[in-house]
Amino acid sequence: MNFIPAEVINQRLKPLELVDKLEHAFASDITTPMRQHFDIPNPFSSRENTLLVMPSWQQGSDIGIKLVTVTPDSHKYDLPSVQGVYVLFDAVKGNVKAMMDAASMTAKRTAAASALASRYLSRENSYTLLMVGTGTLSPELIKAHCAVRPIEQVFIWGRDSAKAAQVKDKINELNITISVVEHLADAVPQADIVSCATLSREPLVLGKWLQSGQHLDFVGAYRPDMREADDECVRRSRIVVDNHQSACKETGDIKTPLETGVLSIDDIEADLFELCRREKQFERQPSDITFFKSVGHALEDLAAAQLLTSKMDASE
Repeated sequence: MNFIPAEVINQRLKPLELVDKLEHAFASDITTPMRQHFDIPNPFSSRENTLLVMPSWQQGSDIGIKLVTVTPDSHKYDLPSVQGVYVLFDAVKGNVKAMMDAASMTAKRTAAASALASRYLSRENSYTLLMVGTGTLSPELIKAHCAVRPIEQVFIWGRDSAKAAQVKDKINELNITISVVEHLADAVPQADIVSCATLSREPLVLGKWLQSGQHLDFVGAYRPDMREADDECVRRSRIVVDNHQSACKETGDIKTPLETGVLSIDDIEADLFELCRREKQFERQPSDITFFKSVGHALEDLAAAQLLTSKMDASE
């Protein structure tokens, strides 16, 4: 059985190729049930762990399933917060085609989904990017956003400035200016695109800081009791999600405003399926503030696994 490690995934999956693959996948006939989400108490941590089970398949082609744990306190053990494995099966023969590191693939496909949304939602002349968060996703999100927009300046903010500096070191190959910033209130108004990937339970990006024309990309807050954007962000923005069903149920950035009346279902203008299938058109006005909420979708994993294995087969 072929196991594909993180090093190979990071080498082979290029941001722009993966964005294009995801755009095609969201318009395709891939079938994806709702993911199963289990919160598991951890007696050695202040917060419970989460187990995600995410299947997806394409008839006559491939079946994939991802098993992932999200462990907020894993940094205590010098481990990433997201760990897991992805298994790709042949949908015709039933055999296992490959197993691969799920954490690195998740980071790559999540970043590509945000960049895909940016392709539809952000201004084409977006030159500045603020990255909020310093985890595994942060360098991948920066690279992906830079692949679809002419980013010249990147700001990085984290609660720990040393970790923000580490993110900067990981993207030094990009031909852009990169700065670590101390205060979000000062950095948010300067950015054309604000990308946020954290485990915060309280809003980090406040609506009072926003400027007309900005694009907001919220990737963290994967549970109903977590938020990265406050109510004012929601009120001021035109909102698109990766998929309606999960976004309205799983993330506090959408679920809580829906429950409190700050947001209605009709206020969510589209998801990536509708945009990629051209079922809905999104026309940005110059003063619009756009808001993309990503919760993750197993279709993205299957598309990434298919792209990866096809590139490896082609190189043999």
